[in-house]
Amino acid sequence: MCPSPLPAKCRVGPRGSKRVALSVRKLAAALGTDSSSLYRHFRNKTELLRAVADRILLTAMDGYHPEGDWKQRVTALALRLREAFGEQPQLAGVWGRFGSGGTGSRLVMEELLQALRTSDLPDEEVPARYHRIVILVAALIASEAEIGTLTPKEYEQGMEQFRVAVLGADPERFPALSHFARDIRPLGVDRRAAFEEILAAQLAHIEAQMP
Repeated sequence: MCPSPLPAKCRVGPRGSKRVALSVRKLAAALGTDSSSLYRHFRNKTELLRAVADRILLTAMDGYHPEGDWKQRVTALALRLREAFGEQPQLAGVWGRFGSGGTGSRLVMEELLQALRTSDLPDEEVPARYHRIVILVAALIASEAEIGTLTPKEYEQGMEQFRVAVLGADPERFPALSHFARDIRPLGVDRRAAFEEILAAQLAHIEAQMP
């Protein structure tokens, strides 16, 4: 299908645009073909979207060279996935829901499993820890992608609603919210730092349970 990295014509929607329905017809138009041609290679839309998501994973892994200890490797991998899906936010949810079974997925799985095997975890615990990390990373990326599909106008409207909800809270009914109102940050702010901090907490939890 599309070469890696994905050219603009392979995007399913512009970054920062309104969320669009991921129809086979729209994907075919973006690729310069028709839906009947795509169905010669894919049985249904889900299979097609999984293939496109796998192409994003291939892009993320292109040029990747593992460095550092196991926690640094896991963090570097997660940030590469975050960046790659940040360029294709509509597909982050597809990956989070369905995953992919192609070479890109295998490369990600291999690197994460190898990183965990370099830790002090017993081999029998690696699959379970791998599963927890993948669920966390996929959920964080998918939730962040939802914000990435907002238009500037939608984002500003959401910020205004947040300010009204927080700063306008009745202190008698919402005493804690009123107390912290000026320090609470909206979900769209400083997400990379939050991503790294949440992931670091999970990795520290794993490390603390090592023999």
